[in-house]
Amino acid sequence: MHPPYLTSEALHSFIASALAEDIGDGDLSAQGAIPEGATARARLLVKDKGIVAGLEVAEKIFHQFDPTLKVTFLKKDGEEIKSGDVAFIVEGHAKSILSTERLVLNCLQRMSGIATFTRRLSKQLEGTKARLMDTRKTTPNFRLLEKWAVFIGGGLNHRFALYTMVMLKDNHVDLAGGIRAAITNMRNFLLVEHKDFAIEIETRNLNEVREVLEVGGVDVIMLDNMGLKDTAEAVKLIHGKFRTEASGGITEENLRAVACCGVDYISVGALTHSVKSLDMSLKVMGVE
Repeated sequence: MHPPYLTSEALHSFIASALAEDIGDGDLSAQGAIPEGATARARLLVKDKGIVAGLEVAEKIFHQFDPTLKVTFLKKDGEEIKSGDVAFIVEGHAKSILSTERLVLNCLQRMSGIATFTRRLSKQLEGTKARLMDTRKTTPNFRLLEKWAVFIGGGLNHRFALYTMVMLKDNHVDLAGGIRAAITNMRNFLLVEHKDFAIEIETRNLNEVREVLEVGGVDVIMLDNMGLKDTAEAVKLIHGKFRTEASGGITEENLRAVACCGVDYISVGALTHSVKSLDMSLKVMGVE
């Protein structure tokens, strides 16, 4: 199963842009050093422990660049991997393998790092109702794969972009003239434009939570940087009338404590903006 934003068109466009960035009008090293018609077999060697993500992307990169390349998978996206594992073997034109090597590795290493971190944090939420979510704190032009990696790791994707959901954050509230004005303006806009989108609003303290409860008209209330005591109190005040999301100041150390406050979602920007990539390499078989 794929998330809805992961369309064939979106993937094709990403790969085309990434290949153009890296190869341009030709891979000088491969063109000059490798004999015409040479073939090779290479293996994706894992040098780290974690969750693999990006194997499907790797296959699409190979095939978009050279449809004749053959990829044999020994692992699947979402599976555990360890140092020494071989995730896949690719065979075919040697020049094609070398020209696509770096893009394949860049995607696999970063996506696997994100999936690994997501899986680790998600396990801390077991036994609570809270679900781990990502944010829009992603690498420009790489969001598609970063959010997909969170999905593979077992997390939920928050809104993909500004056009997929309404989120009224502190700046929106302040510039609109307050909680009531922000919600009222937003609902009027959606009505006039004949649009139907979920509305989330950020609250910074318990007074703002109470004001949202008075006004209504939203789907999710974000509890931003409130601390454990106020977060728990806010959940009691909301009493299931709206879904709740804890955000801001969430770390691996306090994640479970926040979940135990009873929130529905916990968003963690570090899933995509501060993750360490897993170490992997693509090695021609028979050459060390």
